[in-house]
Amino acid sequence: MLLAPKKLQRSAARLRDPQRTRQRLLQAAFREVYRYGFQSAGIDTILAATNVTKGALYHHFESKEALGHAIIEEVVAEITADRWMRPLRQSKDQNPVDALIGIVRAIPARPSDVKRGCPLVNLTQEMSLLNEHFRKRLEKIFTAWQEGIAVALRDGQSAGTVRRDLVPEETASFLIAMVEGYEVLAKNAQDPKVWNVGTKNIVTWLSSLRAPGKGKRGSLP
Repeated sequence: MLLAPKKLQRSAARLRDPQRTRQRLLQAAFREVYRYGFQSAGIDTILAATNVTKGALYHHFESKEALGHAIIEEVVAEITADRWMRPLRQSKDQNPVDALIGIVRAIPARPSDVKRGCPLVNLTQEMSLLNEHFRKRLEKIFTAWQEGIAVALRDGQSAGTVRRDLVPEETASFLIAMVEGYEVLAKNAQDPKVWNVGTKNIVTWLSSLRAPGKGKRGSLP
């Protein structure tokens, strides 16, 4: 790999400073919103966590609402893509049912994860009724998530590994509803065991999506 001269590297680093400041603000804002919700999130707390001035914050985000939009589009959407869409795309040579089972089993179930629940669901429940701009951005994440699963299932049907009687879009939406439903139940109970039971039930259901004769040998649902 070719390396730039140190002078150019220092210059490039200075040019990237504003972008790093923006990312620091965005991550601190996400953590604050995840803890307390968007409406209760404090701008002063975000500034204190990043040691950034209020003027710098409003240089990058013209309002608290704009900051919230960025959290949805650049953080929450990326969490969903990293957890679901990218693993599915990377598993195109695999039975999509097995890929989905692996994704579900990999969802964190630590007490700290269960305590605050899913950031996508939290924002959906808090903001969808209150702000149409938020609702549309959140809807876009759900739509991409559903389509990502549906594409994988359609590919599996074409390959003969997924049951042909399924409607991929409906199956995808049902999977999302189960995942998010169990995450809400676990958050309400404040008990990772609730999510573990949910995982078992979701995996059992996913296993039923395999085409006849395409069960994975040597493994239990």
